[in-house]
Amino acid sequence: MTAPVIGVLALQGDVREHLAALAGAGADARPVRRPVELDAVDGLVIPGGESTTISKLADIFEMREPIDKRIAGGMPVYGSCAGMIMLADEVLDGRPDQRGFAGIGMTVRRNAFGRQVDSFEAAVEITGVEGEPFHAVFIRAPWVERVGPGVEVLGRVTDGPATDRIVAVRQGNLLATSFHPELTGDLRLHRLFVDLVRAAS
Repeated sequence: MTAPVIGVLALQGDVREHLAALAGAGADARPVRRPVELDAVDGLVIPGGESTTISKLADIFEMREPIDKRIAGGMPVYGSCAGMIMLADEVLDGRPDQRGFAGIGMTVRRNAFGRQVDSFEAAVEITGVEGEPFHAVFIRAPWVERVGPGVEVLGRVTDGPATDRIVAVRQGNLLATSFHPELTGDLRLHRLFVDLVRAAS
């Protein structure tokens, strides 16, 4: 079976960690900074980082329109943390000049769990991921305030002050999490995305 080619948007954020996790999950993983590199991939990961910076750099590197087109054409995309914000069709507490790629019919709140000092870890059960709950790392993470029709909620926080907040969703070929699976060594979410890319191509 040929490994699907999956890019990681390499404008800012934890690119290396996602490349390593994707390779571990059976993908041919490549950094993507230019439209020609995007043309060569079957799927894309938008990593955690700073969503306002990724938004600006997407314009500077002329990546916005090519990514929008590929999403509209059905390319699978996975966004973690800032990547979730970039995939949301509505962002609360964002900057007025901030623009994402949209794609998922959801409203997310930036930095919903607080600042960097309020980062935390929690167990999250993810629909479609077998085994024990996922050990999720939240760093200045967003949460999902609302989902539209066609958006499947895959995971919620199960304890603590953020109990029941939505932190993982899927709409068609688009997947998003509030947390950073690439920082944990648990490859199950990356495997789920690799399988999604394989099925789509």
